[in-house]
Amino acid sequence: MRVTLMGQAAFGEAVFKRLLADSVELVAVSAPAPSGERKDPLWAAAEAAGLPVIATRSLKTPEGKGAWKQLGAELCVMAFVTDIIPNEVLEYPAKGTIQYHPSLLPLHRGSSAMNWPIINGETETGLSIFWPDQGIDTGPILLQKTTPIGPDQTMGDLYFNNLFPMGVDALAESVALVAAGKAPRIEQDHALSTYEPPCGEGHARIRWYKPADVVYNLIRGCNPAPGAWTTYNDLELKLFDCRLTGRQEPGMPGRVLRVDDEGFDVRMNGGVLRVLRVQPKGAKKMPAGAWAKEAGLTVSARFG
Repeated sequence: MRVTLMGQAAFGEAVFKRLLADSVELVAVSAPAPSGERKDPLWAAAEAAGLPVIATRSLKTPEGKGAWKQLGAELCVMAFVTDIIPNEVLEYPAKGTIQYHPSLLPLHRGSSAMNWPIINGETETGLSIFWPDQGIDTGPILLQKTTPIGPDQTMGDLYFNNLFPMGVDALAESVALVAAGKAPRIEQDHALSTYEPPCGEGHARIRWYKPADVVYNLIRGCNPAPGAWTTYNDLELKLFDCRLTGRQEPGMPGRVLRVDDEGFDVRMNGGVLRVLRVQPKGAKKMPAGAWAKEAGLTVSARFG
């Protein structure tokens, strides 16, 4: 079965290598075009393997569409694609196109499907391999896998330790099912669907008056992107690696309780937040203790 692969970054590269290891007949790859001398990992891997590569954005042009169609693929695999692909391109392969999505569809449709389950305080999520259609993550399901969300797990940890390796395995399994003629098309229950907007700066602001677990979920769900943020002396500060304890201490939410070389503690509405890594606006991420020393953070100071 002739297969094409669309994707990018480390996940696209990992799927590419897995399909090659499984002796799948890959005939071409689509990935973001190089920027100067910098090549996307999937683009570079395909070139190293001697396979043709077509820039993903060119699939919106007549020339790109024609080149992709002439490959004569029977199946297209979408591993991690951020561009909107024309529906006609998805229909070129005789057996169709399958796509990876990091949530249990129809839950969490959209581009921030990994952020919102954590922000919402959910304890389980998963991935879906589905047959894309003209809607946003609305196509029939081929395969799904579930995974727990740990109480201290960040979005980055959930992706790299759970959804990334599970996704590589699930796509490989799905390709095998299609090849064997055993791949289902299970319609989604659209009445159960949820769709959240892309998680951005406007969603990521910390409001210290909210319950401690709500704030902690926001910080975890925005780590590493977009980064939950607060203000100190009217300057933006993003909080990344943190730990929440249920310890009760007096004071207003957002007040600094302790400062040391490792980091600092902030009083919460129902707990204490230990902050270990931060990022001042316009600077790189750094240990919270080092930032506190530079910024002159003192006990009883309050974050905005």
